Amino acid sequence: MADSQPKLFLFAVIQVKPEYFSAAKAALDEIIQPTLEEPGCHVFSAFVSKDRSNTLHLFECFENEDALNAHYAQDYTTSVFKKYETWLSAPVEVTKMHASSQVSWGQFHS
Repeated sequence: MADSQPKLFLFAVIQVKPEYFSAAKAALDEIIQPTLEEPGCHVFSAFVSKDRSNTLHLFECFENEDALNAHYAQDYTTSVFKKYETWLSAPVEVTKMHASSQVSWGQFHS
């Protein structure tokens, strides 16, 4: 890759109890903008699954693990995590990744 410290990409699957789905989506939507303003955040996008009911997805890119940990420590993030204790139907599945090729990496770097 072009830099010695490849960016950290994450894909999260968030399965929500049906009665909390709207609230969980709204809570996630509310933290998108402040998360994007964090110095180490490059991408933070939320999606609703077309294939799995009551399931949200997050696609994220952070500068590194330290930037991700700083995100996890933010009050708005910990607030959502606290709500998830009641709202989720299963633990959040998080996959951490690095780009596998220069072409993939280049799509996130100018």
